[in-house]
Amino acid sequence: MTASLTSAAELEFAPVVVDIEHQPNDAMVLRTRIDFTVPDERFHDYLTHWAKETPDATFMAERESPDGGWRKISYGEAHARARAIAAGLATRDLGQDKPMMILSGNSIDHQVVAMAAMMAGVPYAPISVAYSTVSEDFAKLKHIIGLLDPGLVFVVDAAPFKRALSIPEMAGREIVAIRNVEAVAGAKPLAALESDERATLDARDASLGPDTIAKILFTSGSTGVPKGVITTHRMMCSTQHQMALLWPFLTQEKPVILDWLPWSHVFGGTFCVGIALRYGGAFYIDDGKPMASEFPKTVRNLREISPTYYWSVPKGYEFLLAALNADDALRQSFCRNLKMMFYAGASLPEPIWRALERHCKQTSGRHVPMLTSWGLTETAPSITMVPNAHSAAGNVGVPVPGAELKLIPNRGKLEARVRGPNITPGYWRMPEATHAAFDSEGYFLTGDALLFINQSEPARGMRFDGRVTEDFKLLTGTWVNVGEIRGRANAALAGLASDTVVAAPDRDDLGLLIIAAPGHIPDDEVYLEKLRQALTRMNSQVSGTSNIIARAIVLETPPSLDSGEITDKGSLNSRLILQNRFDIVDRLYSDDDPDVIIPNKA
Repeated sequence: MTASLTSAAELEFAPVVVDIEHQPNDAMVLRTRIDFTVPDERFHDYLTHWAKETPDATFMAERESPDGGWRKISYGEAHARARAIAAGLATRDLGQDKPMMILSGNSIDHQVVAMAAMMAGVPYAPISVAYSTVSEDFAKLKHIIGLLDPGLVFVVDAAPFKRALSIPEMAGREIVAIRNVEAVAGAKPLAALESDERATLDARDASLGPDTIAKILFTSGSTGVPKGVITTHRMMCSTQHQMALLWPFLTQEKPVILDWLPWSHVFGGTFCVGIALRYGGAFYIDDGKPMASEFPKTVRNLREISPTYYWSVPKGYEFLLAALNADDALRQSFCRNLKMMFYAGASLPEPIWRALERHCKQTSGRHVPMLTSWGLTETAPSITMVPNAHSAAGNVGVPVPGAELKLIPNRGKLEARVRGPNITPGYWRMPEATHAAFDSEGYFLTGDALLFINQSEPARGMRFDGRVTEDFKLLTGTWVNVGEIRGRANAALAGLASDTVVAAPDRDDLGLLIIAAPGHIPDDEVYLEKLRQALTRMNSQVSGTSNIIARAIVLETPPSLDSGEITDKGSLNSRLILQNRFDIVDRLYSDDDPDVIIPNKA
C-alpha cells in the first residue's frame, strides 16, 4: 500500500480511449482500450490475504445497540470464525447444488457466515429482509424457497423472523440463529455449525475455482417473478480489477466506509463490501436508511465516522444534503477525509449533486467528485463507469476494461448488450429465462438503452436512455421516451419531488405521478402551485405531445415496499406503480378532478 492521498490532491484516473467497431445493420461494439487480465482468484481470498497481512486491522463494525458504541471484528478474527463455520458447513449435505439462505439484513455475523459459505463452496442467497418481515403473505419468499430449495436458513435473531421461519415451505430445512434461537421450533445455535475438523474443508477449498458459484442474488421481480442471478467468484473479482484499472486511486489507500445499502442487492453486497475487502479497508455498517424516521441514525454515525468513500441512492443524498445544510459539525465530519461520492439506483438531480460538491470544497478545500456507473445484478454490477472527476450529471461512463458493449438500433434508441468476465452465466434453475437473456453471440440482453454524450468522442461517456421495454405509445401513435422524460421531470422538480412516474400508454397526452419530497404536503396549495410553475418551465423548453407534461398528480401515499413498488434500496418499479395505482391514473386523466395539476403548455 502507498501512502494516503494528500488532502488537496486530485484523484487519479486512468487515461481512457474507447474504440468503436462498426458492424452490419448499424450495430456498434465499444471497448475501452486498457489491458485486462481475467483474475484467477476467489472472493474470500481477499479476507484470507488481509488476515495474514493485517490481522488486527478492523474489517467490519456495527452498533452494539441503538444507543451503544461500535462492535468491531478484525480481519484475523473474521477469518478464523469464518473458517470454523465453513468447516461445519463442509460436513453437511450442502454444496454447489444445495445452497443456503440468509434472511437477516447487514451485520457482522451475516458477513462472516457469507464468507464461511464461500470458503465451503456453498452458494448463499441473501434475501431482502422485507420479504420475511414486512410482507403479509410471504409470496416472494415462498417463490424463492421453491426455486432455491435451500438446505440451511440462517438468521442473526430468530424473533423478527418467527412467522417467516414457520411457514410450511420451511419444513425440513436446517434453521440456524444466534439470538432468540428458542423462538423457532427446531432451530439451532450458530455455535452448532462451528467445527475444529478442517480436513474436509481443506479438500473442499482445493476444488473451488473462479467459476465456482459464490452466491445467488434475486432480482426484484419488476418484470415478472424474482429470478436468482448466479454470481461466480470470477464475476465479483473481475469487477474489482476493472474498477482498479479505471480508478487507480482506489489502490492508494485503505478505505473507510460507512454504508447502509442492503447486501441482498448487488450494489451493497458485491460492489461496496468488495471494495473494503479488496483493499483491506474498514467497513462500518450504517444502521440508518434514507427514510425520515431512520436517517437520524445515519447522521449520528456520520458525526463519529469520517468516510473516505461514500455511496448511496439519490433519496439518501437528498436527506444528507438537508442534514449538511443545517449542521456545521456534521459537514466537518463528513467532508474531513472524503475523496469520492458515488450514487446509483436512479438519476441524481444535478442541484443536489452540485450542492454536495460545494459543501466538500468549502469544508475540506478539495474537489470531491460524484461518480457513478451503470450495470445490473447480472453484471456484478458495473458495465460502464465514469472515467474522470469532472463528468456532467447523467454521464454513466465508458465500458469497463475487459467488457464489450454492443449497441443495436431499436425503435430510435440504442439497445445495450454486454459480454465479459463479470457477466452471469444465467439464472438459478431457470433454463428458459437463461436462454432468453442472451443473444446468439453470447451478449447479455440488458433491456436498457444508452446514448452517446458525443459519438465522435466516445471516451466522454454515455447517458442512460431508459429501458427499451418501458417506452410506450400515445393514442397519436407517437413513441414516448420514458427515461428521458422522467430524467427531465426529476431535474425540473428537484427539491419538490423525490421521484416521478411517467403516464400513460394509450392516452392523448403525457401525465406525471409525483412523489412528494420530504417536508411537502401533497394537498398544500402553495406546494401544488410550485409544482405547476416548475412543470410549466419544463414544458417551455420542449415541443410535441410526446415531450410535454399535460397533467400531473401528487400521490397521497408513497410507493410501498411490500407491494414491490419500491425496493429496499429505493429504486422505483414504475410499471407496478402504474398497475397498482390505476385509479390514480384514471383520476389523472379526468377533466374535473381538483387535485390534478395542469401546467401551461408551450
